[in-house]
Amino acid sequence: MKDDEAAAPTPPGRSSPRVDEARRRLLRSAAVGGVVVCASLLTLLDHRAVEAAPRLRPPGALDEEDFLAACIKCGQCVQVCPVDAIRLSDLDQGIGNGVPYIAARAQACDFSCDATQCVLACPTGALSHLIDAKEQSRMGVARLAAPDACLARKGEGFKGLARGEAFKGHLRYSDIDRWKPQPVASHPYDLGTCDLCVRHCPIKDAIELVPVSSDPQDRRRTPMVKDACVGCGVCEMMCPAEPAAIRVDVRVKGRDPGGPKT
Repeated sequence: MKDDEAAAPTPPGRSSPRVDEARRRLLRSAAVGGVVVCASLLTLLDHRAVEAAPRLRPPGALDEEDFLAACIKCGQCVQVCPVDAIRLSDLDQGIGNGVPYIAARAQACDFSCDATQCVLACPTGALSHLIDAKEQSRMGVARLAAPDACLARKGEGFKGLARGEAFKGHLRYSDIDRWKPQPVASHPYDLGTCDLCVRHCPIKDAIELVPVSSDPQDRRRTPMVKDACVGCGVCEMMCPAEPAAIRVDVRVKGRDPGGPKT
């Protein structure tokens, strides 16, 4: 067709090429939009599922709803933690993205800093400034989650590295260095009765081993968690059983130092 000739008329019952192209573009846009909406809904549902699982928060954290509202995700608590126990949640972890938490099995809060530096560093009070001692924390409560896996309950000792050579966690060993946390993987044990959960608990009278029976020949002992437990997670981190026999149940409510203790 010559440039100066008019375009051929569209046969009756058929749409023009321009209309067909417009329709194709509309369908492509609708398809892309549908995919985006579906992906967004799936992500939202996934995030809600993730957020439904409570996380262990740093010492002094307000009750969960208040904590999430007050935290500005500045990361100051992360920077001052001497054992790098505090992490920030990632993009795939829902609406709590950037909020600090502690994964106790990987690295517990052993209160190496003594002065709860994370609380002092928090600019908003999401980590309540009413707390001035580690014993006032209400992060969670430890419990013997897998009694059959507990070495003490089986009357067994422990020899070797608590978590193996590859473990990256640190702990304050006062007999080695009062102020500098040491790699757990550099500290071997030789225990007649496994008592790692009690031995390294940083809170006085928070946990003890008690006899399973009244028989003096019975070497079996069971960890008994007491009211002083703050849920720091050291017992969970140091348990040589895999998975850990003792674990921390996270407090969602009742951890605000200014509120009622539940």
